Amino acid sequence: MTAVNDGKVMSKKKSKKSNSNTIARNKKARHNYSLTDKFEGGMSLQGWEIKSIRSGKVNISDCYVHIKDREAYLLGAEIMPLSAASSHVVCDPNRDRKLLLNRRELDKLIGAVERDGFSLIATAMYWKQCWVKLEFYLGKGKKDHDKRSDIKDREWAVDKGRLMKNKNLDR
Repeated sequence: MTAVNDGKVMSKKKSKKSNSNTIARNKKARHNYSLTDKFEGGMSLQGWEIKSIRSGKVNISDCYVHIKDREAYLLGAEIMPLSAASSHVVCDPNRDRKLLLNRRELDKLIGAVERDGFSLIATAMYWKQCWVKLEFYLGKGKKDHDKRSDIKDREWAVDKGRLMKNKNLDR
């Protein structure tokens, strides 16, 4: 936008907003687990947690989802309180946070965890409109040989891309 002030043209700068709604990621999850089904759930959070999340003080690298009494809880997520938090609020950075899921989704998760031996691995936390959502997957732990074969496949894909690029340049 431009504005005119005494015959001079001035431009207004728009505030830059990040395009990504991602708050935190668990990058080790894809390396350590073979992930199958994706789920998304809302989180039951306290006010101080939302303020800390807005300032980016979240770590979900070692967290997972646990099912207890037919409810899903996020365990191990660390939301550090702000230094200016209220004195009357007790801030526990590692408390269990309830996930808000449909009954049908919970039944599917309970069946997969109890019968099939799957784990529920949190991979990302992000904003969806004004709500904080957690993305998690059903997954099974990888063995060392599985990790090595994945690394070999990834390196071959990179080498193949280089070969194809060089082949196209020769023409």
